[in-house]
Amino acid sequence: MFQKTLTAAAAMSLIAGTALADGHLTKVSFGTNWVAQAEHGGFYQSVADGTYAECGLDVTILPGGPQVNNRALMLAGRIDFHMGGDLLQAFSAAQENIPVVNVAAIFQKHPQVIVAHPGEAESWEDLKSLDTLLIGDNGFQSYYQWMINAHGFTAEQRKPYTFNPAPFLADKKTGMQGYLSSEPYLIKKEGGFDPNVFLIADAGYSSYATTIETMRETIDTRPEQVQCFVEGSIKGWYNYLYNDNAAANAAIQEANPEMTADKIAFAIDKLKAWGIVDSGDAETLGIGVITDKTVDDFYAKMVEAGVVDGGIDYKGTYTTQFVGNGVGLDLK
Repeated sequence: MFQKTLTAAAAMSLIAGTALADGHLTKVSFGTNWVAQAEHGGFYQSVADGTYAECGLDVTILPGGPQVNNRALMLAGRIDFHMGGDLLQAFSAAQENIPVVNVAAIFQKHPQVIVAHPGEAESWEDLKSLDTLLIGDNGFQSYYQWMINAHGFTAEQRKPYTFNPAPFLADKKTGMQGYLSSEPYLIKKEGGFDPNVFLIADAGYSSYATTIETMRETIDTRPEQVQCFVEGSIKGWYNYLYNDNAAANAAIQEANPEMTADKIAFAIDKLKAWGIVDSGDAETLGIGVITDKTVDDFYAKMVEAGVVDGGIDYKGTYTTQFVGNGVGLDLK
């Protein structure tokens, strides 16, 4: 399958006064877990404005998609870094003794939401009074088990979500899973109204999301490259959210023409308004921060909910050595 990629070398040719040549940069590759979109914006930003190149990296972004498994490529040693989903992926890898390590957590809050019709559910607790919650199989096996355990939702209330909003739009007594920057946009476009949105992170689902993963061997043998990529990504996210992001958005649209300007603007607004990237510990320690406290808390919740087994060596699934130093705070 053909994938459009963006390299720092290509972007750098557009930056006036740049003296670095290709031979001075180390080529590394970063695979995302879905097609190019605003939720990947900070990475595209650091390619487009030369931030990665400033510390010596020529970064190629390989977009994911429904038929692309970039994580498998990283496990096979064919790419250097990968965009992880949430901490459950890391816990699963640890259970299988796969040496994948999270080196940064770009999303401090998981962007998973439950949406409802206005007037039918005005609070998180009100969601339990709805007749139906449309939840996909992956969600049912993960965060919905936590919703059952921690908040008293029921398995009977759940029906499978097929990524089609029509059943939700047709029934006001139905709620639906979604992604903060996706389903609310779609409902507004197709249904003509703004749904009530409930972020599961704000109800206590404390997983990080959009992590940067790499293999333990990469950390051990090339720590300076890991540091460069992590810090470059952090700076990119500050610039993408708070400064001129036009070049990054152009690159996103080139890689994914379906990502229209209004979709990008909607996503950026939601990322900022809900504190997905820049909130909590990140406000003082910097974007991308990982703390023992947060990982410990989420692991305990998942064990209690029966989502993961107790006794996993989850401490080896992440490292704090590359984050939490306030990098990029001056760019905000």
